[in-house]
Amino acid sequence: MKSATNSPRVMVFLLLLVMTGAAFALGIGVMGLMDDESPTFVRNGRGGEPVQVAAATERLTDRDSRFALLDEIYEILDREFVEPDRVDLEGIKRSAINGIVQGLNDPHTVYLDPETFRLSSEDISGEFNGIGATVSLAGDAITISGTFRGSPAEASGMRSGDVILEVDGEPTASWSLQLAVSRIRGERGTPVEILVEHRNGEQELLRIIRDRIIVPSVQSIQIADRAGQPVNDIAYLIITQFTNDTRQELLEFLDAIEDAGLEQLIVDLRGNPGGLLRATVEVTGEFVDQGVILTEVHRDGSTEEFSDESGGAALGLEVVLLVDGGSASGSEVMAAALRDYGRAVIIGEQTLGKGTVNIPRRLSDESVLYVSIARWLTPNGELIEGIGVIPDIVVEPSDSDFEARLDVVLFAAIDYLRGQRNSATSAG
Repeated sequence: MKSATNSPRVMVFLLLLVMTGAAFALGIGVMGLMDDESPTFVRNGRGGEPVQVAAATERLTDRDSRFALLDEIYEILDREFVEPDRVDLEGIKRSAINGIVQGLNDPHTVYLDPETFRLSSEDISGEFNGIGATVSLAGDAITISGTFRGSPAEASGMRSGDVILEVDGEPTASWSLQLAVSRIRGERGTPVEILVEHRNGEQELLRIIRDRIIVPSVQSIQIADRAGQPVNDIAYLIITQFTNDTRQELLEFLDAIEDAGLEQLIVDLRGNPGGLLRATVEVTGEFVDQGVILTEVHRDGSTEEFSDESGGAALGLEVVLLVDGGSASGSEVMAAALRDYGRAVIIGEQTLGKGTVNIPRRLSDESVLYVSIARWLTPNGELIEGIGVIPDIVVEPSDSDFEARLDVVLFAAIDYLRGQRNSATSAG
């Protein structure tokens, strides 16, 4: 079996966080590229690879002098502020920390309190109680990034781009992303009422029954074309995230595709928030022959390449990748690599643009600071951060498409592959 190659560091991950604030799932989180070199202290719920978090062991000898003013300010407020009940030490501390981090103007360097980190680590298991949607912070608005197929969120009519205005009657205007996640998640079988504003400005109150959300990393479902006819001449796979099991799951599907005699494949990465970098490199390596999948560029200008061994189970397939604004980090790595090597046509909407490597540092109170330590580049040396992957064929579903449940992006992929096949036949 092929194995991904990289430096001798202990492990490299894509973690369930893209922080535009932070992006979490109401069932699974949006992932960001995360790098770490330290012993573990949290394991995921399925016994897979652990989330590795290094303690911030380096201490500043002059810390007291650097931050003494903060203590002075707190003492004055605690002693003299006209509304003493509003002088909340924990709240002030969080505000100070967030102010420092936000001053960097880097959406991926983020402070997480212990409970928020617990929620994000829980997501790594791929199982949780929730509604099956990902959320992010767009400005001050808590926004739906995507919904999972077959989830309660999808069944309710919730869609990508919806802004969450209220949860169980409580306005979300001042909420953090973490608070929204904690309020929307809940016990299986219990209801939650969410007031959303769709992209067309229409508001809708959705009553959703929470369920156990289990997300296999690779799925295949029966698809239909524009005429509503079942598609049996093109293989279709959904990769929801990149986990320890993704490569093996993919290989099983690729064997079935070969047995069926199919030569064309649609890989759906829409809403894929990322996952483990090693798994991303391995999966991408099944579609491209030996070569660099991505390159990290560190703060000192040094670089590190990540590649897979030669050969791949999907080298003989004609591939189309589907992406959207919820395709982030690991899915962008795959899309960019297959594009750069000419192995796939990309169809859909521009991806999120998460091209930053992050390292988690555990603080003394078990909270965690994610620090951006590097950017990653595509095989052609292009920067993804803040840009994303622009599809070869841009297809943007309209609100009416969503309402009618018309998957126009998938239709475009089917039309493209059938057109290519017909062109090849005519030329032959």
